[in-house]
Amino acid sequence: MSALDDPQTRTALAAHRAGALRWLGGGASAIVLGFLLAAAVVRIVRDTGTRPPFGGLLVVVLVVVGLCAVLVGVGALVRTQRWTRALAGTSWRRGVLRVASPADLHVEPAGYDELTDEPLRLCLLSTAVWRTRAVERLADAEVSYAPAGGREWLLTADGAGTVYGAREVKRR
Repeated sequence: MSALDDPQTRTALAAHRAGALRWLGGGASAIVLGFLLAAAVVRIVRDTGTRPPFGGLLVVVLVVVGLCAVLVGVGALVRTQRWTRALAGTSWRRGVLRVASPADLHVEPAGYDELTDEPLRLCLLSTAVWRTRAVERLADAEVSYAPAGGREWLLTADGAGTVYGAREVKRR
């Protein structure tokens, strides 16, 4: 059974996709507001001859922040598509997550023997504080993990409601 056949996986990917669409929509809205504000500032200056304080600065901030949010949204959508394709061709593996920090995650597969086996060493891809804290709360919990291509792995747990990306790190 592929990981994508699991209803929780589909729900988690849908939640990730919804977050990406929120970023994309919020960014597009900020850009539109920036252009509307620019038109309003131009109209005010033309009609009254006075410039609104901080009008131009606010336009620039709205457009730049909007562009950044659109880029984040597009990146998350691309990542979700890539993860969906990867999960269609693999199955979830079970293990226990050991967390020292977001940069130092270890997954011990089921049947792990600390004397003879090596854990899967990962570093969380996300730098969002709420996502890193959510992963840290999974410390010592049973998780599902699957390869997503290259050195990238996906993690989830029962009830997590989302999928977390992590990159495999070599032992130092």
